Amino acid sequence: MRHKDLAAVFIWLVGSTFYSSALLADSHFESVTKDEAFRAQLNLSKGAAFVALKHGYTYYRTANIDDCETPDVLVHGFSVPSYIWDPTFDFLASKGRCVVTLDLYGRGFSDNPDVEYTDALFAHQVIGLLDHLGLEKASLFGLSNGGRVVSQVAGLAPHRIERLIYVASSGFGVARRAEDTRVTKTEIAELIAQYPNLPAGQLSDFKDPSQFQDWDDQYAELLAYKGFARALISTRKNHDSTELDRIHAMLQDSDIPVVTIWGDSDTVVVYERFAQKIAQLLPKRIEHFVPNSGHLPHMENRIVFEAILEKSLGL
Repeated sequence: MRHKDLAAVFIWLVGSTFYSSALLADSHFESVTKDEAFRAQLNLSKGAAFVALKHGYTYYRTANIDDCETPDVLVHGFSVPSYIWDPTFDFLASKGRCVVTLDLYGRGFSDNPDVEYTDALFAHQVIGLLDHLGLEKASLFGLSNGGRVVSQVAGLAPHRIERLIYVASSGFGVARRAEDTRVTKTEIAELIAQYPNLPAGQLSDFKDPSQFQDWDDQYAELLAYKGFARALISTRKNHDSTELDRIHAMLQDSDIPVVTIWGDSDTVVVYERFAQKIAQLLPKRIEHFVPNSGHLPHMENRIVFEAILEKSLGL
C-alpha cells in the first residue's frame, strides 16, 4: 500500500450538522498514543502479542508456531498494517503452515518511534522478531512496500532466507532518497489535513472496490494514532532504489528462489513501468499474474492467488 497524494480541501459549512460532525471527527486525528495503557486495553486475537525490540514495541501474530522451523513471514505495505494479510494468513495456517505477521513501526499497533523510517529500519525489525521467536530461517512475503523490506532483509542476512515471494512489490521501480529526510511540523500538518480523504482513497487499490465495502472504515481507525503522518512522510522520503538494485542483482546470483506475483489491473504499482528492469535484474524469477485484480490480488482473486501459493510452496 502507498500514500495517495490527495489535495487538501476543506469545506467549512458553518452552522450545519455536517460541520459539527466533521469537527468532532477531526478532533480524533492523531489523538491516541500507543503506550502501555493503549496496549493493555487491546483485545488481542489468538496468537497475537507484543515484543519490545530495539526501536519500540512490535505487534505480531503467529499460527502453528510450536515446533516451527521455517515460517512464512508476511510483511505488509506502505500504510495498511498486518490485517491486510489476514486472508493469506488464514489460508496458510489452514494448510498447517507456520505463519508470522507483524505491524511495522509507525503502523497498526506497533510503536511510532521518532526515527528515520528506512527499509533497513523495517528489515532489522523483522530480523529482531525472528530472533525473539527463535527462528533462524524464513520464507518472506513482501506486499507492495513490504517488497522493499524483504529485499533489505535478504541484503542484510541472506542466510536467513528460504525463499522470497513478492506481491505487487514497489521495490523494482526507480526511487531517489530526498536530499533532506527530516520531517517538518508543516509537512505533518499538511498530511493530517488530508486525513478526511485518505480512507476513501484506499479503495483505488482494488479493481472492483464494491467487494470491500468496509475497507475505508477500517483504514480510518489508523488515523487516530499519533505519529502516523510522520511515519508515512519519513518512509516516502527515504525510498531509494540504489541499494535494492544491488540486492536484487545479488539474489540473481544466489540460490534463493524468487517468486513475483502481480494483479493484472494494478494502477498503484504499474508493471509496465519497470518490466524491462526486473527482467534484467531477476531473469530466473518465477512470475505470475492474477486476473481481475488490482493492487491486492491476494484479496481480490483469492482462488487464483492461493493456487499460486500452493504451487510455489509445494502444498
